[in-house]
Formats: sequence, C-alpha cells, structure tokens
Amino acid sequence: MEHPQVQVMRSFDAARLRASWQRSERYGVPEDEVLPVFSGAVDTGSLLYECGTEVLRGLQATLANEPISLMITDSEGLVLSRLCTDASINRSLDRVHLAPGFYFAESNAGTNGLGLALADRAPSLVRASEHYCTDLRGYTCAAVPVLDPLTGSLAGSVNLTTWSEQSSELLLALAQAAAGNTAALMLARASGRTARPTPRGEVFRVYADRVDPGDLPRLSPAWTSAVGAAQTAFGAGQVVAVVGEPGAGKTALASLARRQLRPRERVLNARPPAPDDVDTWLTLWTPELAKDGTCVIVSGVEALPAWAAEELARRFAEVRGDVPPFVLTAADAGSLPAALRPLVDRVVEVPALRFRPDDVLPLAHHFARRDRGREVTFTSAASRALAAYDWPENAKQLRRVVREAASRSGVVDVGHLPAEVFSAVGHRLSRLQALERDEIVRCLSEPGATVVQAAEKLGMGRATLYRKMAQYGLNARKLKS
Repeated sequence: MEHPQVQVMRSFDAARLRASWQRSERYGVPEDEVLPVFSGAVDTGSLLYECGTEVLRGLQATLANEPISLMITDSEGLVLSRLCTDASINRSLDRVHLAPGFYFAESNAGTNGLGLALADRAPSLVRASEHYCTDLRGYTCAAVPVLDPLTGSLAGSVNLTTWSEQSSELLLALAQAAAGNTAALMLARASGRTARPTPRGEVFRVYADRVDPGDLPRLSPAWTSAVGAAQTAFGAGQVVAVVGEPGAGKTALASLARRQLRPRERVLNARPPAPDDVDTWLTLWTPELAKDGTCVIVSGVEALPAWAAEELARRFAEVRGDVPPFVLTAADAGSLPAALRPLVDRVVEVPALRFRPDDVLPLAHHFARRDRGREVTFTSAASRALAAYDWPENAKQLRRVVREAASRSGVVDVGHLPAEVFSAVGHRLSRLQALERDEIVRCLSEPGATVVQAAEKLGMGRATLYRKMAQYGLNARKLKS
C-alpha cells in the first residue's frame, strides 16, 4: 500500500498540473504546436550562466551515455545553455525549439517542466502526456528553480529533459542536486557574502508592537504624499498594492495609512514563505480575513508560486467589502502575479531613501529612540555622514546601522558608525576587502589622525593609502568630527 505522504504529494502535484493547464489555456497557448518566442540575444555573462554551466558540465561527464539534455534558463524561462552528447535527442529538441534563445515559460510553451518550476518556484516533474502541448509529450522534464543566494530572488532554473519512455525516478533528484550546487557556487563567487536565510511561513502581528502615529517623526512630502494616497484609496474601498525597493518601508506605509483611517483596526503582516510551506502558510492566516476590524498586509507577493497567487485571488474575491481587508506589497507593479493584478485598484510607490535625504536624520533619531528607550544625540560629523550616504538597502539598513551605533554610545560620533556608511563602492567587497576597508576607516577616524599617521599605523605608504581610499570610495573629510 502506498505511503499516505506519497499520496498527498502526488495529489498536490496533480493540483499544480491542473492549475498550470488552466493558465496555459488562458494564455492562449496552442495545444498542437510549440511556438515559443525567440530572443536574439542570450546573456552568457551572468553569474547564473557561468556557475550553472560549470555545474552541468560536471554532471554531464557522469551521464555521458545517457540521453539527457541539461539546460540552464533565466527567471523568464529563456533557455541560456543546453548540454547534451546524444545527437538524436538534440535534433528532436531543435524541432520543438527547446534550445538556447527560446522562451519556454508557461505563457510561451504551456505546461512543461521548467515553466512550471519557474511559475510555482518549486521542483517540478512533467511527464509525457502531462505536457500541455502535444509536441512535448515525447519527453519527460525535471526542473528546479535556482534562487539568488544573496537576495533570495528567482535567478532561473536547471532543467533536465529525456525521452518520455526513460525512467524518471532519478531525474528530479539530479536536477535538485544541480540547482543546489549552482546556488552554492554562485554564493562562493559572490565575494564571500553571507547567504540569505530561507524564509519560513509565518504571520507577524504588526499591531502588537506598533508605534502610535503621533510618535512618528515628521517626514518629507514624498513620504507623506504616498501615505496620503494609500489612505485615500483605502477610504474609497480600493485594493491597494504598495510597491518599492526592499527595505523602503512598504509594510510600514501600508500599516500607517490603515491606522490613520481606522485607528482600532487589527493589522497583521503575512510574509512570503518558503515554497514548501505555502499551503500551511495560507491555512494559518487566511481565516483572519473574515474577521471584522482586521487587515492583512501580504508582503512580497511577487515571490509567491503561481498556484498560491491564484488561491489568494479566489479568497480575496470572497471577502472584498466596502474596505478590503487586505493590502499587497511587491517590488514593482510589473512583478505583481498575473492572478492578483486584476484585483488591484491603486498602486502606491514608496520612494527609496536615497530620494528622501531629508528623512534620514529624523528616522535615525526615531530608530535610536525606539531601540534605546530614550533620546540619542548624533554629532554634526555623524549626521553629515548619515545624510550623505545612499542607503542601498533603504530604511532597513539605516535602522541596523543606528541600532549598532546607539548600542555603543548615547552620543553617536563617526567612530561609532560602521565603515559601510563612509564607502561609496558600487560593487560587493570580499571578506578581506571589507576588513581592510574597516581598518582604514578606523585609523582615519581617530581624533586628530592625518592620512600620513594612518598610513604609518596601517603599515603602508601614503600613496598606497590614497589609492585604497579611492578604491573603497572613502573621503577623509567625512571621517573627521
């Protein structure tokens, strides 16, 4: 008798396949012919291409006598590379255009392994007749998404394709191993940065530790006008999507606008889960939508699997009232899932912090007061350094920097700020480079220190120090109090 967990998994896979077929039909994909879009250019300079191709070449060496084609695609389903030594399967794949330069997303080729893996952000195995298009039913395809190890965003996929009559038991396992090795190699070559933790599904009660709107600092017109736009849309009964860069304050803006409109409202924040946790995640918080005086902010909807976005759209349609009890956030309007896009009445954009320099110091004081429980002073030099920095990670980075500095002293000077604030480097630093930069900043920021003295302390020539300062985008004047 089959194990119950295996039955559940097969039932879940069948549901995903049905949903994929329905999407393929809505896309207008022909069933009798594969007509993918052709791109005139393939990006062979990306880290994904470099690492994925290297991993697949190693795997290909172990599968020399097997009729398996190994491919790398980008996040849009564009085939970047194809490795296979079997001439017959190569000719066959050429006939259905499963080759570099062609898009094989669901919207282009219907249900197929790599298209389903990208749509649902989950490992996918599509066998023979499970393909939407009849031309693809001679193959079995196993595909696994590859996530950027630093940002967690979808980078692309690894796809293994073989004849439909071949055994597929190990195909998906091989694809999963190749995808994992690709992500690991990408991390190793990304200048020693730390991998982003895998998100877990959970609901956070924003209202439990919220700050009263009256305690918030007075911010720039760019922020207040965005809050006002969201509040007006909520008051008109519109579904709002708040978009902006990571860390810009999308959830904070949505929560503030809801509280200003309905002060007693209970606000929850549902963060995107890991793909394996989506079903549990939905079960955990969607019943809250039916409760009076409750609003759920669903963050990062662009990271949801396609089937989850469709399920959300169905549930949202059932509870939409005079004031919809949900808000969406995403990186930008174009990244909203297709299933959720028709529900959105108004898109409100949160400007990045670098476009709101007047907000940096008020937010710094606010974050420091929240973390220390009392006012914290910033010297003029520290204030200038904070205001001059671009904040690529936005308010999230500012809060981290302020928390670290305020934990050291109630009067924050440049010596209490991390070296990243003084660096204008536009690329990632290796661990050794970051240590060198930090040591240069420490020596230059000491009271009364000159470049000559710092060079002597660092054991390098003055010309070398100037060159290092230029390399790391350091300005000696900004480091002086």
